[in-house]
Amino acid sequence: MPVIVITGASAGIGRATAERFLKQGWQVALLARNADTLAQVAGDDPYALALPCDVTDEAQVDAAFAAIAARFGRIDALFNNAGKMLPGQLIDEMSVADWRGMVDVNLTGMFLCARAAFRQMRAQDPQGGRIINNGSISAHAPRPGSVAYTATKHAVTGLTKTLALDGRPFDIAAGQIDIGNARTDLAASISKGVPQADGSIKAEPMMDVGEVAQAVLYMATQPAGTNVPFLTVMATNMPFIGRG
Repeated sequence: MPVIVITGASAGIGRATAERFLKQGWQVALLARNADTLAQVAGDDPYALALPCDVTDEAQVDAAFAAIAARFGRIDALFNNAGKMLPGQLIDEMSVADWRGMVDVNLTGMFLCARAAFRQMRAQDPQGGRIINNGSISAHAPRPGSVAYTATKHAVTGLTKTLALDGRPFDIAAGQIDIGNARTDLAASISKGVPQADGSIKAEPMMDVGEVAQAVLYMATQPAGTNVPFLTVMATNMPFIGRG
């Protein structure tokens, strides 16, 4: 049975994806900070492994990935999903602490988990695997007042491209899913009204989070020798094309 690691697995996109992969017969390692919620997601499924982990902590990440390898023997895929958002603000209103907090989770956390997965995939026999990073529509076009979030998501694109290049000799594929307006608790405010580039406040269309989980499954189940480097999945009528 294939093995996937999913970060940010206690809620939203991560939880929906974990549940989808378990239903498809994968062994799933669930990482997030909230141990109680992780336990609820894992339930009594023998193929689920709940591992409380702060992705910004190098020691915790390395220990979690070591535990996964010990339990399942290998790692076939990583869905590098954990991330955070902040209320919109202009750059001169943002504290350095908030900036660093965003970078720690959205970029350094992705780096640490990708590094641990890459290390395992390179060492295992047979060698290889897939790393799927959660980017964002903001990796292409920012929302107003999203300087830290947008900067980290652009950086994730650079991480994805470099992993795809450096992974070639080891049969490690890397791809990025850019998501627009999935219906989760984190994105609930979007359906109520968010700032637009013209200064107005408008509610935006949303899509079911299950469609994101299905897209990740599609990326993860490509045959050997095939990769989806970038995939965008979004609510059909959200204002992305032409945003700004």
